[in-house]
Amino acid sequence: MVSFKDALTTHRLVAIVRGGDARAAVRVLFESGVRLVEVSLTSPDALEVIADLASEVPEDGLLGVGTIRTPADVDGALAAGAAFAVSPATTIAVRASVAAGLPVLAGVLTPTEVETALGYGADAAKLFPASLGGVDYLKALRAPFPDVPFVPVGGVGVEEAVAYLGAGAVAVGVGSPLLGDDLAGLPDRAKRFLDAIGASA
Repeated sequence: MVSFKDALTTHRLVAIVRGGDARAAVRVLFESGVRLVEVSLTSPDALEVIADLASEVPEDGLLGVGTIRTPADVDGALAAGAAFAVSPATTIAVRASVAAGLPVLAGVLTPTEVETALGYGADAAKLFPASLGGVDYLKALRAPFPDVPFVPVGGVGVEEAVAYLGAGAVAVGVGSPLLGDDLAGLPDRAKRFLDAIGASA
């Protein structure tokens, strides 16, 4: 299996699935060429979806769990076969994920939270909500943390994705601008993101 850090660097896009028909959305995303997909625990039956689809993940893809907030969430993610975890904040769940050997993208906003996430052993830092400070804030954070793999999440459309990657983000996390309200249009939206991200490499 590809490592989470390598996958972030290679694919540069994490699709965030919340609510709706998560099973169908995950399948369409993988079929459309997206290789990192996170199913949020705020979605109904998120762990069941991950467990059901674990055998369908492409060889170069990873299916993870999002919105881990407690050690119990980490236990559930491991039992479901999640390949990585994503948190909205740097909490004890991040430390539990690291201790369990589950790669984790830890939610951060401030420099103190970045340091805390690094201290816990997080694989990368999810800058959330990225829309609060935008590209300029990412640039400001990268000045003291040039080697930290940042993944901006929150309000990231196609143009923002290109701008964040151009400013040094290792990848971006995208929810509603990619998933939208209809599965029928998802392949086209995925193509737009993948084409833009590929062109910015």
